[in-house]
Amino acid sequence: MVQLSEIVRYCDDLLAASAIADYCPNGLQVEGRAEVARLVTGVTASRCLLDRAIELGADAVLVHHGYFWKGEESRVTGMKAARLRRLIRNDISLIAYHLPLDVHPVYGNNEQLARRLGLQVEGRIDAAGVPGLLTHGSLPEATDAAAFAEAIGRALKRAPTHVAGGAETVRRVAWCTGAGQRFLAEAAALGVDAFISGEISEPTAHEARELGVHYYAAGHHATERDGARALGEHLSERFGIEHRFVDVDNPA
Repeated sequence: MVQLSEIVRYCDDLLAASAIADYCPNGLQVEGRAEVARLVTGVTASRCLLDRAIELGADAVLVHHGYFWKGEESRVTGMKAARLRRLIRNDISLIAYHLPLDVHPVYGNNEQLARRLGLQVEGRIDAAGVPGLLTHGSLPEATDAAAFAEAIGRALKRAPTHVAGGAETVRRVAWCTGAGQRFLAEAAALGVDAFISGEISEPTAHEARELGVHYYAAGHHATERDGARALGEHLSERFGIEHRFVDVDNPA
């Protein structure tokens, strides 16, 4: 067992959580029992994930998408109350890291996506005021753009939406997991052949074609599946605790 406070303090420091302005509180969001022997990680603190954590006897749950987002309804009713009730009644802590878990150079979602897709990281630039949020690099060799879409689908077990906006082959790539489609122009300015993110918005297809960049919307959940899992595996090794990653299917 390890003290909950020790895990949270370690993660706060590792991810430099206090240095990044975010849309939600990072770190400990709901405090449960003081000691942790079993940790469950997942992408989003949905009711399904919490129910599975209860079944597994978790002491703490660590996710990328937690609670208390800026601008949301502050009253604790309905779905929010049901989720919090599960945590509090079972004395389970909720730990969440949003942007800090996107940008970390080892355990972050962007880094983990690069490893899964075989991309070599060559640099990270600021986006929306967040240091290192947009990552760029290259494939080992030039690849047919359609074949690259198929490779992404195999790696993430989800076929991406591919907007063909550039030449037939892809070598230089930029990426930002989740809702990073708004950074397409910044990616194009880097001179890349393609940009990968999770979601696609109505303007994205037009922008990709006009900027001459292939765009791959590979799924918000699918592109952010590995950060929490990698961090959980690291915490398990460092603190000698049990860890289980629970993947709740999400087509978005």
